[in-house]
This record gives sequence, C-alpha cells and structure tokens, in this order.
Amino acid sequence: MDNKKTAARTAIQNVFNRDYVLSFLAFFSFLCAFHALTPTLPIYLDMLGSGKAEVGVLVGTIGISSLVSRFLVGRVLLRYSERRVMIWGAALFALSFLALIFFRPFWPLFIVRLVQGISFASVDTSAVAYGIKIIPPAYRSRAISYFLLAPPLASGTAAASGVFVLNQWGFTVLLLACAGLCMCAFFISCKLKNPGTAKPAVVSPVKKRFPVEHRIIAPAVVNFLYFFCWGAVIAFFPLYAVKCGVSNPGLFFSANAVMLIISRLLGGRVFDTYGKEKTIIITAFILLADLVILSFSNTLPLFIIVGLVWGVGSAFFIPVTMSYALEYAGSSDGTTVSTYQAFMDLGLALGPAVAGIFVSLMGYQALFLCLGIVCLVNIGFFQFYVRKRGRRITV
Repeated sequence: MDNKKTAARTAIQNVFNRDYVLSFLAFFSFLCAFHALTPTLPIYLDMLGSGKAEVGVLVGTIGISSLVSRFLVGRVLLRYSERRVMIWGAALFALSFLALIFFRPFWPLFIVRLVQGISFASVDTSAVAYGIKIIPPAYRSRAISYFLLAPPLASGTAAASGVFVLNQWGFTVLLLACAGLCMCAFFISCKLKNPGTAKPAVVSPVKKRFPVEHRIIAPAVVNFLYFFCWGAVIAFFPLYAVKCGVSNPGLFFSANAVMLIISRLLGGRVFDTYGKEKTIIITAFILLADLVILSFSNTLPLFIIVGLVWGVGSAFFIPVTMSYALEYAGSSDGTTVSTYQAFMDLGLALGPAVAGIFVSLMGYQALFLCLGIVCLVNIGFFQFYVRKRGRRITV
C-alpha cells in the first residue's frame, strides 16, 4: 500500500513541475482566445452582411493555414526553442485580434485568418512539444493526458463566454478580451525555462531536407483515422439529432467533454497498469462499438450515453496513441510533433468533406456504421502493421 502511495506521489512530482504547469496555463489561455472566436466569428460576419460562401471560407481558412503551417513550424523548432516559438506565436495571435477590429472587407479578413492559422499552429505545436520534452518518458502518457485537458476545458468555458460577451458588449470588446488572453499566454511563456535540446539517438537525414518526420507516419495514420471519424461526427451528428427531434444537440458534446475531463483526471493509473498497445486496441474497440450504437440511436438519452462513452474512449486513446507514436519514432522534437498533429488536422478536414458526400447518398445512420468500419480498419492497421514494425519499442 505504501509502495503504491509512494509511486503515485512520485508520478505527481515528476509530472506537475513548475514549467509543466506554466506551459499548461499558457496553452489554456491561448486556446480560450481561439475558442471564444469559433462560435462568434460566423455571427459577426453575418452581421457585417457577408454571404454564406464568404463565411464558410473565412471560418475554414484557419484550419487549412494551420495544417500547412505545422510542417513549417516543425522546421522552425529544429533551430529555435519551443519557448521562443510560443512567445512569438502568442504575440502574433494577439495582434491578429486587434487587426480584426479594423479590417472589414473580405480579403483583409482572409489574410488575418491565414495569420491566425500560422500562429495557432505555432503555439499548439510548440506548447505540446515543450510539455512532452520536460517530462521523463516513463510518465509521458499521463503528462500528455493531463496536458490535453486544455482544449476541452477551453472550449467548454470560452465558447459560451464568448457568445455572452458578444451579446452584452459587442465584438470589439470580445476581440480586446481575446487579445488580452493571448498576452497572458505571452507573459506566461516568457517565464518558462529552456529545457535544452536533447539530440535523438538516430538522426534522420530526411529532416535536413524536408520538415516531415517520416518515422512517425505509420502511427500518425492511426491518429488520422480516429480524427477522420470524429470530424465526421462533429459535422453531421447535430443535423441527425435535429432530424430525430432533439432540440439541443449540444448536450451530446457537453456529455462527451465532461466524461473526457473526468476520465483523464481520474484515470491516471490506467497508463501505469496497462501497456500502450493494449490500451490503444481496447479503446479503439470501445469507439467502434459506440459508433454502431449511434447508428441505431434516435433519442436524446441514447445520444447522451453515446457522448459519454466516446468521452471515455477518447480520454485514453488520444494521449496513449501520441505517446506510443513518439516512442515509435524515437523522437519528440518539434518536427516529429508537428508531423503527428498535421495528420490530426488532415483527419478533421477530410472527415466532414467525405462524410458530406456519403450522407447525401446513403443517409446518416449508414454514415455512422461506415465510420465504425473505419474504426475496424484502424484496429487492423495498428495490430497487423504498426505493431509488427514497432516490436522494438518497449511498452
């Protein structure tokens, strides 16, 4: 019993050090600004009289810009510290919010959104890379799990708060508040220490020419297929729920976020008890079963159950898959992290696009069943390809 308490205390001390906490707070502040704009920008653009096509382009531009920029950020992180990239990314994001106050026509706004995509990729990639670098490898899965609580926490608090501020005081006040949050991330990042640059055991010659870490591509495909499914669910579950007579589909996402946060906070022992490969396969089967259940669900209580189960599966699948991928690649530098996260962006971009074509032909329930098949393919790919190639990894 004493050994378990000592092990738990040691894990906490190794994970929650000063720089880890500060980097989390900087990341959280930055994401609050990002998520406050997500639901409010379409409303603001509609108020300005922008057409539906213009709204779609301006909202989606940041995603494409972020996807392309991740590879460039990975290259930059080979020369500059994560701390420096976080500082400049936060400052650039703050300036972009101030620019939105003054810019009105389509093309100036388009340029600002491109800049926001670059700054988002910079802070998101460098913050995660920094958080990984300062934690001993033995505690990496748990550290990633806690660090990735920042996005759902920021989304859950800032999205609703952003709409409230917009309704009460207008878009200018909201943008100033977002710029203030970015400056909080800026000043917190300035307090971080440089962890030093540990050279990997094997230096890939590809890095010298291309901003892509080829060794992480195989496990990154597992990440891509997960986010392909989740992106499709994000895009089309609300429409399916409304079709089923549910007035507030947002309760599904609230249930998912709550369970995801609870599972990550209370499920730390899972990372110490079970191997990464076993955890990935088990949680992938949970997600597969959840999509099958979703395809046969048509009431709010069932939708909430599906959201809760998905939250549990995601809480463990995402951090363990990332930790496994970094060990598989034998590196955790900026290029490796940016390559891995670029596959996430690609999944979130392609999932809705492909699902939109499929829904028009086969309907929502068939879509969710087919997404379950994608999960099954993902399990097979991991089991029979990724694991066989990665047997050298100690799990």
